[in-house]
Amino acid sequence: MANEVIYSEENLEVVIGDITEEETEAIVNAANPTLLGGGGVDGAIHRKAGPELREECRTLGGCQTGDAKITRGYRLKAKYVIHTVGPVWREGSAREEELLASCYRKTLKLAKEYGIKSISFPAISTGAYGFPKDQAAEIAVREVKGFLKENDILVRLVCFDKETTQYYLAVLKKLRCYG
Repeated sequence: MANEVIYSEENLEVVIGDITEEETEAIVNAANPTLLGGGGVDGAIHRKAGPELREECRTLGGCQTGDAKITRGYRLKAKYVIHTVGPVWREGSAREEELLASCYRKTLKLAKEYGIKSISFPAISTGAYGFPKDQAAEIAVREVKGFLKENDILVRLVCFDKETTQYYLAVLKKLRCYG
């Protein structure tokens, strides 16, 4: 089943579905620091891309929290995977908001460097890493919209479930009403 667009404006879409099915030029992997696969989005992307992704990731030497690295997409529809390591939620005491914002900035910077014109993000750090979905949505929308002011790229925020889409929609509604 195709991913469903829930919200759309000029170059930003909120989508519900499976990020591994995205046909954008790049998809973002909410990776762990080893970049070698894991659970959730990370595991799904590695399974769908095939063992070649893991082999390329082995050559990258891992990734720091808040940073991003790029690989080929292999068996995915996307040409590239940009791996970013989001912060584990520690009640806001370990610079989590700053680190999550950095994930979006570094990923979008890599996309720009590679001339990527369309990219799909999952809700970084909101699964096993426990980042509150409402705060994560606010950071994601703020960082993406800031980047889009000066860059021409299609950004799709891909949500695994309807609950997550509601957080993105609430942030976007607030921005339309007050900003």
